[in-house]
Amino acid sequence: MIATLGCAPSPDQVESAAERVVATVVQPGTASPSESRPAAFAIEGEVTQGGWIRGTAPAGTVSLTLDGQPLAFDEAGRFFAAFDRDATSSATLSATLDDGRVISNPLDVSPRAWQIERVNIARRPGGASEAFMKARQPELDAIWSARQKLTDAQGWRQPFIWPVAGRISGRFGSQRIYRGEPGSYHSGIDITTGTSGTPYVAPADGVVVLAVQGYSLEGNLLIIDHGNGLNSAFLHSSRLYVKEGDAVKQGQHVGDIGSSGRATGPHLHWSLKWHEARLDPLLFTGPMR
Repeated sequence: MIATLGCAPSPDQVESAAERVVATVVQPGTASPSESRPAAFAIEGEVTQGGWIRGTAPAGTVSLTLDGQPLAFDEAGRFFAAFDRDATSSATLSATLDDGRVISNPLDVSPRAWQIERVNIARRPGGASEAFMKARQPELDAIWSARQKLTDAQGWRQPFIWPVAGRISGRFGSQRIYRGEPGSYHSGIDITTGTSGTPYVAPADGVVVLAVQGYSLEGNLLIIDHGNGLNSAFLHSSRLYVKEGDAVKQGQHVGDIGSSGRATGPHLHWSLKWHEARLDPLLFTGPMR
């Protein structure tokens, strides 16, 4: 139920990079609804740029924030939060208890060594044409609205799986610098199998909040909400097998890889967002095996 509210790295390089980052875990917690709640935060995850945490808030928590941003939590105090690609080096979890006390947990957010390519050419001048933006703006509005929808999806609780096995042809966070002027960074991870029509699956449980065809850049676009502000987008599909409002399970076939929209060849672009924070899918799945 929905309530509206450059050169690719080799798989070995991608895996070794993931193994270096995935080692970051702080304050592992094992609290469950059947056990007593902790007196302090219990947290596990990837406290790094583009990373995430799951945790349990202290017993008696009535409100919860990350750097002042309110966090949702369930009856057992479990919550999810994440860190943007350009997150600063520190963050603070704060819980206000029913007796008025505030418990704070500072976090050191580690920096990442992004794949940066410096090129000695000027960035292409000018922006999108008026005619293009006339067609594009409704698409951007639909994507924005889809990502604001709240569902009862519980996929945020799950370890994520890869939507498809293939070669990593584009890494999250990679960026070109044009004579000192930064271009946009890559907001997701690209996976190719070399051909169109390869099935891909849902990486976690969720609810479809957008399933459209023929968008200017994304082509056939699928967005799945995993709950608690976390959602996945899948671009350039050749075919989609689900529609808006469908509940999907982890591992369910939801689409086929393609090259629709602005794509140079068949591949799956998978991006993850938590509210406005852009996240690295590799930190949710670990290396591809």
